Amino acid sequence: MDDAYLGGERCSPPGRGAEGKTPFVVAVETTDDGKPHQIILRRLKTFSKHALKKPASTVLTPDAEVVSDGLACFSAVVEAGCSHKAIVTGSGPRVAKAPAFKWVNTALGNIKAALVGTYRAVREKHVARYLADFEYRFNRRYDLGEMIPRLASVALATPPMPYSLLKLADVQA
Repeated sequence: MDDAYLGGERCSPPGRGAEGKTPFVVAVETTDDGKPHQIILRRLKTFSKHALKKPASTVLTPDAEVVSDGLACFSAVVEAGCSHKAIVTGSGPRVAKAPAFKWVNTALGNIKAALVGTYRAVREKHVARYLADFEYRFNRRYDLGEMIPRLASVALATPPMPYSLLKLADVQA
């Protein structure tokens, strides 16, 4: 599990306090042989234990073994029933090469490259949808033949929704 940001002003200073950046967390589930299997991407208001508590308890299974960097908010996974191992890595290029974070860093690179390559600008109000799209496609990448039939099935089973209700997703995400 790792923390990251999307968006922000080009001329703003780098780091956690930069204006316009949207914080999110990424968790990559790996198989027993170390390959990435599933991904979880959730936008947060801030990197705090309180902000991570709900997503941790709803999307992680209680028996999950979570490995993260030393960011204090990740201790919220323990309250969700998961075991937690914090590996304090510091910063810089050396961190990206740490074996424990190989797949989460690869996923972050792929997410950011996909968004920048697809959209002209990444706006905060759309970040939750961008992340949900990437998560959906990643978690179903081995079953490509079923993507379109699944989409058609959901589209047929979902009643029409007025625009005002669709806009609620921006507030709730």
